[in-house]
Amino acid sequence: MTHLPPPAVALGWERREPPLTAAAVLALGDAVPALAAATRDRLTDGARLGVLADDTALLVLGAEPDLPWSDGARYLGHDGGLLVPTTARPRPAPALWRAALGAEPGELCVLTPDHALVAAPPAPATDPEALTSRTREAGR
Repeated sequence: MTHLPPPAVALGWERREPPLTAAAVLALGDAVPALAAATRDRLTDGARLGVLADDTALLVLGAEPDLPWSDGARYLGHDGGLLVPTTARPRPAPALWRAALGAEPGELCVLTPDHALVAAPPAPATDPEALTSRTREAGR
């Protein structure tokens, strides 16, 4: 997962109504352990999810009913080749942000008000225990 500095173009956000259908959930920093625990539980229950993780972020992709719930996480939906918050629309247009962030065809591109990342899509996660090390701070 590559974390990117904000582009030089001013990024603006406006409220989106109705919200996008959730396709992913992103946790950063202190919110990662709780999302990791919830994701582990969903995988144990048989949900099909894709998981990308590094030292500071956890991105979980899947169908809206399969996504885990976690306080402090952001729910993302698809807009113009980006994953963006379900209740917000980036300005200028999402397709311009994808290009500005340097995303190649087939790569995931995530944009939130305080974070951007580009990564190869993950394979479906099959081992709930692979998230155990990320849940320790959540007390699980």
